[in-house]
Amino acid sequence: MAVLGKGNAHGACSLLHAAALGYGANIALDLPVTVRLLDRPSKRDVKDDDGVLTSLLQAWVDTGRPLPDGFEVEDLHWGVSSKIPKKQGLKSSAAVCVAGLRALCAATDEMLESHELVELSAQAQLASGVSLTGSIDDAWACMEPGWKLVDVQAPIAEGVLMDEPGLNSDDWTVLLVLRGPRETMPSLEDFASQVTAFQQALNALQERKPLVAMTWNGRGTVAALRDIEGRKMANDSFMNSARAAGVSGSGPALVIVVPRQLGAILERLKSWYSARFPEAEMIETSFLSKEEQDASE
Repeated sequence: MAVLGKGNAHGACSLLHAAALGYGANIALDLPVTVRLLDRPSKRDVKDDDGVLTSLLQAWVDTGRPLPDGFEVEDLHWGVSSKIPKKQGLKSSAAVCVAGLRALCAATDEMLESHELVELSAQAQLASGVSLTGSIDDAWACMEPGWKLVDVQAPIAEGVLMDEPGLNSDDWTVLLVLRGPRETMPSLEDFASQVTAFQQALNALQERKPLVAMTWNGRGTVAALRDIEGRKMANDSFMNSARAAGVSGSGPALVIVVPRQLGAILERLKSWYSARFPEAEMIETSFLSKEEQDASE
């Protein structure tokens, strides 16, 4: 089995859900994913239940881009290694699309601009039915560290309104509380009714306060989803001295942010959720910042 091409990306969490105002923002998380394009089926079972990778390859072909020399569509296979929980609102589909496109580029010596990767990712996600909006802002967030504010209604190449370096991993710990896979997809109308909270999140982003935006976005999201448990869990995190908290994407994952130096607060939060929500899984991770990436290079 030969690896024809390999691509990487990462997960992210929401600062502003795009369904409410037409503006979306996400901040990169240290949840890596690697996608390999193979000449034979992977020995590991690749679960593509929504057909995202199938739609991605079709979008690649439909736009006239080449396949690896000597291969037809049916000859190509995928291998995926991901740390991003699926169907949790942590941008797993967008990240797989970005990594898959980078694998295709590596396999064919194609050079795609960032906006072209985002456009193909959006086509694949809409075609497979995993996104309400094409997740344009999600794809931007999964490509590089930091956070961006994106106008999802503008031409993709012109849609990035703010491009910020992000938050340093030395300063913040991110706790993800996973409540099982998303069971139903909300509608755009569900989010439209919560404009006030999402407008507060947008205002916070314009002031470069992403943690304030995360909290306001979370409030709007749990109201839109009628997620009573999610609202209670977010409130519990503030009672236990978290700095920010909110449900990400269309749920159900809760993202909690704690200052890195306050390890006792993090442990208290873990104990709190373990005792009250024993079926929930918790993952400790961090933000990805451009400044740290530049320093490492």
